[in-house]
Amino acid sequence: MKILDILHPDAILPDLKSQDKKGIIEELVAPLAQITGMDHKDLCRVLIEREQLGSTGIGEGIGIPHGKTKGIDTMVIAFGLSKKGVDFDSIDGKPTHIFFTLITPDQSTGLHLKLLARISKLLKSDGFKAKLMDAPSADEIHTIIKNEDVDF
Repeated sequence: MKILDILHPDAILPDLKSQDKKGIIEELVAPLAQITGMDHKDLCRVLIEREQLGSTGIGEGIGIPHGKTKGIDTMVIAFGLSKKGVDFDSIDGKPTHIFFTLITPDQSTGLHLKLLARISKLLKSDGFKAKLMDAPSADEIHTIIKNEDVDF
């Protein structure tokens, strides 16, 4: 499964405005709530509860907030970009700029982990991260992900 198979174009946010972790999560969840029909607060709670177990700010400017819920029957992803960077309690203590948010059904552990691994693998490429940081629009971000997320 490719990222764009579940990343709805409306869930690509090229200019996040929030300045803290809670605000970033709320921004990223907004399109996912509309796409899934779930309550915005419920989806935020899923991600915030996961963050309490340990930050999903994995360092090098990347955050991958994720969680599982009984309220949906399909996986959804949001992408967000913060040009300024945000304190996301990252393991390296540096600001986080690039966010992939993943919410999956409660019973989808295998797919959840595979998708997290796929996202992490893409984000190991400094070139990919640089292209995302320079992207001026959601359409450009979509194209960058499409060009990088290929099967080998």
